[in-house]
Amino acid sequence: MIVEQSLVKTADAIASYEVSSREVVDACLAQIETQQPRLNCFTSIDVEEAQQAADAADATQARGDPLGPLHGVPLAHKDLFYRAGKIATCASEIRRSMTVDNTSTAVARLEAAGSITVGGLNMAEFAIGPTGHNPHWGHCRNPWDTDYISGGSSSGSGSAVGGRCVFGALGSDTGGSIRLPAHFCGVVGLKPTQTRISRYGAMPVSFSMDCFGPLARTPRDVARLMQVAAGHDALDPTSSRQP
Repeated sequence: MIVEQSLVKTADAIASYEVSSREVVDACLAQIETQQPRLNCFTSIDVEEAQQAADAADATQARGDPLGPLHGVPLAHKDLFYRAGKIATCASEIRRSMTVDNTSTAVARLEAAGSITVGGLNMAEFAIGPTGHNPHWGHCRNPWDTDYISGGSSSGSGSAVGGRCVFGALGSDTGGSIRLPAHFCGVVGLKPTQTRISRYGAMPVSFSMDCFGPLARTPRDVARLMQVAAGHDALDPTSSRQP
């Protein structure tokens, strides 16, 4: 099955014409349709936008244009990473219809590398909570056994990757919020050195502790996401200048 492959293998399969981006996106959307009622890992699912982006990715490839390292790969991100013109709920009732006007640098870099964002992921309200419980959007579930918690606060990121809905996701970690869901959901999560990934364009919790990082199925997958997302950002003067 397409959805059982790793991010790197999927990106390589798209680049070598073994499978199209549209086929990969449709496979993930079908998996989401099946798993969302069980896991409640998404706050939003952008079906038409993802399919249009996949078609555009296939057209780019057909023209022979250069491909990025994430070309055509479906991702989704914790719903505190902003995308201009989109609602960013931060899994709170009071932000259920709040549209933002800027885009997270981390998300922008992943999309510039060819990834396709299929939706926003459930989380503890305002990223405060280690379990995945949310009274407004419903509790996020563990993909291996829904009687168990997913961990938090990046609960949807761990659950969606573990549930084979997407190939990777961004999470945020202020006190364990990448590491806990990665561990509980049986995926790989990296809390990098703080400032390695720009914090611009995402909801802050603690200036001195917030840290963004990827979750995926394998260390190689995480390395590829990290390689794309990391690096200095002029919009975040605190971001690291290390290569």
